[in-house]
Amino acid sequence: MAHRTQLLIIDPQNDFCDLPRAWWPAALPGQADSSGPALPVTGAHADMQRLAAWIQRHGSKLEGITLTLDSHQAYDLAHPAFWQQRDGSAVAPFTTIAAAQVRNGDFAPRDASALARVLQYLDTLEAEGRYQLMVWPLHCEIGSWGHGVHADVLAACRRWQATQHRAVHHVFKGMNPWTEHYSAIRAEVPDPQDPETGLNQALLTRLADCEQLVIAGEASSHCVRATTEHIVQHSGMAPDRLVLLTDCMSPVSGFEAAHAAFLQQMANLGVRCTSSTHFDL
Repeated sequence: MAHRTQLLIIDPQNDFCDLPRAWWPAALPGQADSSGPALPVTGAHADMQRLAAWIQRHGSKLEGITLTLDSHQAYDLAHPAFWQQRDGSAVAPFTTIAAAQVRNGDFAPRDASALARVLQYLDTLEAEGRYQLMVWPLHCEIGSWGHGVHADVLAACRRWQATQHRAVHHVFKGMNPWTEHYSAIRAEVPDPQDPETGLNQALLTRLADCEQLVIAGEASSHCVRATTEHIVQHSGMAPDRLVLLTDCMSPVSGFEAAHAAFLQQMANLGVRCTSSTHFDL
């Protein structure tokens, strides 16, 4: 049996889950219909149900659970409200924006005074070579239903807290509108005006205080990938202390190759990649 095991659940939120319609919230007064997940990842609902079942089976052996929450505002450089096209029209979700396109005038921030700051951001982001800026649908808006945790995972965590007499540790990321924050460890481009976007050494220390760290969540192509890569890079933990529950994570549609490359990279480093049905504590 593994000792001193922690679980890290990355962004198990309603907006990322392809929830059946029966799981959607009821329509509010004055609305014709209810609104479902904003950025559903195919397979995420089943992922989270498998994760909840795994927590139920093994919760008594978990020393700690850390749960991250993607947390955004409507006005954010990765959301449509921030941008306009050359003719002033809206920028559609899932549009990628490069610094060269902004310099050429194809895209511009709606607030013209933000242009210099945006260009500096894009230049730095592209120099990192990890991601290109993506305009996502408005998702995980702070205070919204979509920001909330998948009901089965929430219930499993609630039961764990009641039986183990300890609280889940929550980590909020993405509240700064001037940088993307896929990883729970640090923003893609830390904002020097905001320490919350820099390296989260307290979280790294918390996660490293175990013999085994189990990782699950959404989406494997982005936030799970970025967080795990930064843990490997910055925590000092040997990769063989990490476990990825591969049937408790899925990629954003169109990013399946990034998912496969991530799992292969981690396996090559010595991270254990296995399914929840084959991994017992």
